[in-house]
Amino acid sequence: MGTLSPLGVIEQGVWGAVNGPAVALWGRPLIGDGADGAAGTGQAGGAGGLLWGNGGNGGSGGVGQNGGAGGAGGLSGGSGAGGAGGVGGNGGWLWGAGGDGGAGGVGAVSGGVGGGAGRAWLWGAGGAGGAGGQGMGLDGGAGGGGQGGLVYGGGGAGGAGGVGGEVGGGGVGGTGGLVVRRG
Repeated sequence: MGTLSPLGVIEQGVWGAVNGPAVALWGRPLIGDGADGAAGTGQAGGAGGLLWGNGGNGGSGGVGQNGGAGGAGGLSGGSGAGGAGGVGGNGGWLWGAGGDGGAGGVGAVSGGVGGGAGRAWLWGAGGAGGAGGQGMGLDGGAGGGGQGGLVYGGGGAGGAGGVGGEVGGGGVGGTGGLVVRRG
């Protein structure tokens, strides 16, 4: 990172003078975009400026964790998309079920995509896919179901489609085991 030019220093001072009092009073700037949530944390996106600014995107969820909600937009600006749900953990190498995927985060325009489910390795059921996030306009897709164990086990169910305005299809179910299929 380099040093700021003289114009950059002036610009920062102007934005501080405009947004400083608003942040102190309402916790939001008047003008500016909200910060995106950190990836892998499920952190919500920051709110955009009260008058002008887009909300930040929600951070994706960690393993088995929901994605963060998108930040609210300002008077003239869009909302951030919900974060994707966390991926479910895999089952043990010999037996054990895969973990379920996390639900997608909530967003004003589109919800986050549900997390994919974990797979079972030798013996066990795959986890269920995470549900799609809720959105006002378009919806997030749902996570796919986990794969069943190689020898025995059912495939996990696909996640439910997101709730909201226009579309929201469910996720694809996982495949069953190779020797005994129960998917």
